[in-house]
Amino acid sequence: MLIYPGNPAPRIRLYSRIPRNKTNESLISMGSHTGTHVDAGRHVSNSGYTADRIRLDSCMGRCRVLDLTKHGNEIHGSDLKGRIGGSRIVLLKTNNSVRQYARFRKDFAHVDMDAAKYLISAGVRTLGIDYLSVKKFGKDDDVHALIIDNMTLFEGLNLKWVKAGEYTFIGLPLRMATDGSPARALLLEGRWNL
Repeated sequence: MLIYPGNPAPRIRLYSRIPRNKTNESLISMGSHTGTHVDAGRHVSNSGYTADRIRLDSCMGRCRVLDLTKHGNEIHGSDLKGRIGGSRIVLLKTNNSVRQYARFRKDFAHVDMDAAKYLISAGVRTLGIDYLSVKKFGKDDDVHALIIDNMTLFEGLNLKWVKAGEYTFIGLPLRMATDGSPARALLLEGRWNL
């Protein structure tokens, strides 16, 4: 699993095991922004909302997956215009999905400020991207903060085998008062009434 530089690697330790104990139980230790996760406002501001305050209606519903694999490392507003189609949940499949990195790379595809503003103006309430961050590596958090302040943000999605189109998205964070939370994200084909 890729780990963003400076974040702790996940660890799983079996602390109770059969036959010595009656049950098997594990201690899981990982950063709140490990693997597929959702960001909360507290991630970019001490006064921001926590993951347990994320509205569940922004975590499930009809969504549109956009194939941006040929648009380079920076997603611009012009790459998105005319492609949102009124969708409230949008997932960006970028060249990160094609590359499927074996180790963390700093040159991952990300969203620029113009694209962030376009998504907000288009009424998108939830954004997902196929890497551990939506912003350019090493840059300030302006794009990150703008997106988190205006929509729910899922990062670290695995979209390698997903084709562009409409799906039903379900991405549920753990209900914790933290700056972010691991999430299990699913895409269902067809229409589901959620």
